[in-house]
Amino acid sequence: MSDDLVTNDVAATGETGDLEALRHLGDAHERIRSELSKVIVGQSEVIDQMLIALFAGGHCMLEGVPGLAKTLMISTLARCLNLTFNRIQFTPDLMPSDITGTEVIQEDRATGKREFKFLQGPIFANVILADEINRTPPKTQAALLEAMQERHVTAGGERHDLVLPFFILATQNPIEQEGTYPLPEAQQDRFLFKIYIYYPSYDEEYAVADRTTGGVGESLKAILSGEDILKYQTIVRQIPAAPDVIRHALDLVRATRPDQEDSPPFVKQMVTWGAGPRAVQSLILGGKARAALAGRDHVSAQDVRALVHPVLRHRVVTNFSAEAEGYSSDRVIDDLLEAIQPHTTHLDDDEHIRKVLST
Repeated sequence: MSDDLVTNDVAATGETGDLEALRHLGDAHERIRSELSKVIVGQSEVIDQMLIALFAGGHCMLEGVPGLAKTLMISTLARCLNLTFNRIQFTPDLMPSDITGTEVIQEDRATGKREFKFLQGPIFANVILADEINRTPPKTQAALLEAMQERHVTAGGERHDLVLPFFILATQNPIEQEGTYPLPEAQQDRFLFKIYIYYPSYDEEYAVADRTTGGVGESLKAILSGEDILKYQTIVRQIPAAPDVIRHALDLVRATRPDQEDSPPFVKQMVTWGAGPRAVQSLILGGKARAALAGRDHVSAQDVRALVHPVLRHRVVTNFSAEAEGYSSDRVIDDLLEAIQPHTTHLDDDEHIRKVLST
C-alpha cells in the first residue's frame, strides 16, 4: 500500500480510536474533494452525496442529461479511492449473464477432462457504473438489483461473492423515454439516494471548456484503499443517533403517506404513495455517514434534513393533480421540510436519556 493511503488509523478500537479514525476520515474527505476538483469542475453537492452513499454502504441512482460528466465523475472517484471500476452500458439486448458472468466448459489439456468454469462478468469490481439502466429489459435490471442487495451472484447453482466494497451508480437519462424500461418504485427503493445532476453555471462551463480542450490531464493520488473504506463503513454504523434525531427522520417519512391522519393537507392532495420504512433507515444511515465525513462522532437533525431530497424524491409518488400543477416530488419535500421541524425534547421527558444519565 502506498504512503498516500490512509491506513492503521481506522484499525484502532475503542471510543478513542473511533474518534481518531473519524478525524482522519474528515481529513481524507477534504483530500478526496481536492483530488476530484483536478478533473471535475463544480458538482460538489453531487460528489458529497456519492461519498455519503459509499460510506453508508448504499447505492445511488444518478439522473441528468447527456454530457454532464457522469462517467468521468464516477471513474475519477474510483481512482481516488484506489478501487476497481467497470462500466456497463445497458442496451435492450443485454442479458443477465452479460453482467453477472457465465459458466463455460473448459478442457484440461493434461487429463483431457472437461469441467465447468465460471467466467466473471463486469459486475465483479468495486465501483460499477450501470449506464442508462432504464434502457435494458426488466430481467436484466433484476439481475443487477439482486446483486446490489445480496452482494453475490449465483450461476449453475454456485454462489460467487462480489468484490467488497461494492458500490453501484446507475444512471438514467431524463429525455428520450420512448422505448425505455422505467424501474418500478419498489426497485427504485433499493437505491439509497437518487441524485439529480444539473447543468453547470456559466463560470463552471467555461472552466470545463478550457480544461478539457487543453493538454494532458492531471494525475491523481489514491487517498483511501478498499480495506480502509470497509473499516470506515463499520465505524459509520457505530455512530450514535439520538432519539430525537430518529423521531425527526420518522416524522418526515411518515408525513409523506397520504393515508396517515396527521399527514399535511398538500400530501393528501398531491401524493399517491409515500415512502416506506427503508427511507427512515436511509435517512439515519446517510446522516451518520455525513457526520463521519465531517469528522463528527454523532448525527444531528441537520444531517438528516440535508439528505431528505436524495432519499425521498424516488420514494414519493405524486398523482395526476400534482403533475397537472407542476408539483414535483422535490416540491413536496420542500414543503415537508417547512412543515416538519426537528424535535426539542426536554431531558426529563425522554426515558432513554434518563436511563443513560442514571448509569
